[in-house]
Amino acid sequence: MNTLSDLLYNMFADRQPAEDEYLGNDGLIYCAKCHTPRQARVEMLGKIVTPPVMCVCKREAEVNAETDRKQREFQERVAQLKADGFQDKAFLDYTFANDKGYNPEMEKARLYVERWEEMRENATGLLLWGDVGTGKTFFAGCIANALIERGVPVLMTNFARILNTLTDLRSEERNRFIDEMNIYPLLILDDLGIERNSEFALEQVFNVIDSRYRSGKPLIVTTNLTLNELKNPADLAHARIYDRVLERCVPLRINNRNIRKDNAKVQMERAKALFGAT
Repeated sequence: MNTLSDLLYNMFADRQPAEDEYLGNDGLIYCAKCHTPRQARVEMLGKIVTPPVMCVCKREAEVNAETDRKQREFQERVAQLKADGFQDKAFLDYTFANDKGYNPEMEKARLYVERWEEMRENATGLLLWGDVGTGKTFFAGCIANALIERGVPVLMTNFARILNTLTDLRSEERNRFIDEMNIYPLLILDDLGIERNSEFALEQVFNVIDSRYRSGKPLIVTTNLTLNELKNPADLAHARIYDRVLERCVPLRINNRNIRKDNAKVQMERAKALFGAT
C-alpha cells in the first residue's frame, strides 16, 4: 500500500523540460523566456519533491489577464449604470470632455466629483438655478457621468417624466417607484418648477423631494426659478417643496450667458458659410 509520502513523491515526480523550458544546473526546470524556475525543491514527509511553481513571466501574464478581466467587468458595469441611470440618452454626451468652457462655474462641478465621498457622507446636494439655456442640465450631467465612470450609481431624470409615470400608478405603486429612486447614491432632478401647479402634481413633487430628504442621500436639482422665488414661494404647497430643497442643497447660480443661443449662432454661421449666404 502506498504511503502518503509515496503519493506525494509520485505526484511531483521528475519530468522532462518542455519546448519553452530547460534544465538548470541545480536540477530544476526553468522558463526559457524569463529564466526563472518552474519548479521548487522542498522536503515533505521525509522526501525531497519538486512541485511546480509559476515563473515570473507566467505570473505576470496571469496578473495582467486578471487586471484585464476586472477592467472589462468594470466597463460593463459602467455601461449598465449609464443605461439604468440616464432616462434621457442625450445626457450621455454631458461630460467634462465635451465642456467648451462657456460656464465659469464648471470647476465647482469637478470639485463636487472630487469630494464625492464627503458630499455623500454629509448628504450635501446642489441647487443649480439660473435662466433658460445657461447650462444647468449640462453641469449636472457632467457630475453624473464623472461619478458613473467611477462606478457610482446615479439616476438623472426630470420632474415631467416622474409626474407622467406617477399619474398612471396606484398609491402603493407610487411609493415603490419613489423608494426605488432612493436606492441611488445620487439623484439628479432636472427642471423643478415646470410641473403643473395642480394639487396632485405638487403633492407628488413634495413626496419625491421629502422621500429623498429622509433617505439621507444627496440630491441635485436644476431650476429656472430665481433664488428669490425659491425663498419666497407663493403658497404653502410650494414652500413645503422649496424648503426641503434649500435645506439640503447648496444654491449655485449658473451664469447668465445663454449657451443655447450661442450654439445656435455658431451653427447658423457655419450653415451660411457652407451655402455661401451672407
